[in-house]
Amino acid sequence: MSAEFSTATYVAIAVCAFLLLLAAWTIVSAIGLVQPIFLPSPYAVVAKLIKLARDGTLGNDVAISIYRISIGFLIASVMALGTAILIGAYRFWEAAIEPILDFVRYMPVVAFVPLSILWSGTSDVQKFLIIWIGTYFQQTLMFKDNIKRVPADFVGFGRTLGMSDLRVLMRIVVPSALPQIWDTLRISLGWAWTWVTLAELVAANSGLGYRITVAQRYLQTDMAIGYILVLGVLGLATDQIMRFLGRQFFKYEKRT
Repeated sequence: MSAEFSTATYVAIAVCAFLLLLAAWTIVSAIGLVQPIFLPSPYAVVAKLIKLARDGTLGNDVAISIYRISIGFLIASVMALGTAILIGAYRFWEAAIEPILDFVRYMPVVAFVPLSILWSGTSDVQKFLIIWIGTYFQQTLMFKDNIKRVPADFVGFGRTLGMSDLRVLMRIVVPSALPQIWDTLRISLGWAWTWVTLAELVAANSGLGYRITVAQRYLQTDMAIGYILVLGVLGLATDQIMRFLGRQFFKYEKRT
């Protein structure tokens, strides 16, 4: 069993781990173990990001990617939760829908990129569609498992009170599963960052993924690595925000 320690100690260890990784990168660059065209120094990467930030390119790309992921992820999550409630509560719909979800979720998302361009062109709708395909099917099945884990005694209590099926679902089942549903949202948001980047790598003229493609085309490794790091920071930030909000929303879960 691992020893328990304070949040401050946890953060200090995490920061030290990142600093060690940065130090290793700096040393490798300084001694010339890897040529700069393949691995530029941290200073070169930061300088490039600062330059892109000053001329507005970085901020514009970040804003566009956040907009795309917000819309695509919201649509996928709302639809997934509705479907999960349906198949988690009724065996008929579970038998009718879940096998199809299982079938589609094993299809590689990258294979849908050219098809999505044919279906919806190269507008933001295509980016939303890729995020939806990559998120909806997995989310639905995970949400369903969250709902299935609600104790049968809770449902039985609602029946005893004479509540209708809809009221049992909305007043007992969904609220009881909300902490787990929130964790599923936090995890699947990480996937959505991957899918929005994938969507922007092809048939786009803006966004973080598009800028990585441009950097690759012109061998601008400093910009490519910089944008990959920005994606990592954004992903980590959204994960920690979701984690923090979860602790605030579901304080009773920790007590129990």
